[in-house]
Amino acid sequence: MEFFKIRRVIPFMRYALVFNVISAVTFLLAVVFLATKGLNYSVEFTGGTLIEVSYKDSADPQNIRETLEKAGFKVEVQNFGSSHDVLIRMPLAKDQSSSALSQKVLGLLKGQDASAEIRRVEFVGPQVGEELAENGALALLVTAVGIVLYLWMRFEWRFGLSAIIANLHDVIIILGCFAFFQWEFSLPVLAAVLAVLGYSVNESVVVFDRVRENFRKMRKATTPEVIDASITGVISRTIITHLCTQMMVTTMLVFGGPALHYFALALTIGILFGIYSSVLVASPLVMWLGVDRAQFVKPLKRDRRDEHQGAVV
Repeated sequence: MEFFKIRRVIPFMRYALVFNVISAVTFLLAVVFLATKGLNYSVEFTGGTLIEVSYKDSADPQNIRETLEKAGFKVEVQNFGSSHDVLIRMPLAKDQSSSALSQKVLGLLKGQDASAEIRRVEFVGPQVGEELAENGALALLVTAVGIVLYLWMRFEWRFGLSAIIANLHDVIIILGCFAFFQWEFSLPVLAAVLAVLGYSVNESVVVFDRVRENFRKMRKATTPEVIDASITGVISRTIITHLCTQMMVTTMLVFGGPALHYFALALTIGILFGIYSSVLVASPLVMWLGVDRAQFVKPLKRDRRDEHQGAVV
């Protein structure tokens, strides 16, 4: 379905070098921020205490957060299950047990609302957090390898290599933004990064499929002309798809509260750079790696009987 159609082919490949220089600079900056500042890991990764508190009436996470921060605690507060329950995450504190910490927190919350009751207290050790970080990195690696193998089998190795470079470009930039602004990196953010990998590769597959199709149709066109026509042909679908997706993500960003804020923020960055990388990073890389019509269109084989008759004549 198309709400609009672009009649004139847009010469994207004419500016491919400029766009990829911008991408390289952005990528290097993200790597520098990751190396110098590092990620601001949440309690799930660093270890800490989880406290579930229940209220008789609806709880206000913002007031709870302000109350605990005034007492000197660094906390994350979000609704849990219903508006009457909240989940409080607190980082590790030296020489302080989980039970003593929970009782102190309960005293502060009861001073704010006497109906506050602690439902459960859990301690997340640093070893568990380290395992989560390792498993998260492993998940990214396995996803990247799977994408390369899939595109290699469906198209050709040049497409697989180009797509994974473009997709990892998106992931590193997301992580670089979180490192630069020191936004909290939690399990939902990791889930968003994995979602961006799958979302971005979907766009690459759409463009690559049109490139393969146009190589068979546009017999006299050069490789840059084929790629330009392919991108222009799917640009309407790209705009509609990404716009609809971003509308949903923006809703989570605005109305989702603290629990979904960084998840939606990571998705927003990933969607914006996913459009850019699929069109202006992956496609030029395919062209520079030497993709050619001969890789998709097999030469016609002449019949031996025709050759023999031609020789007799």
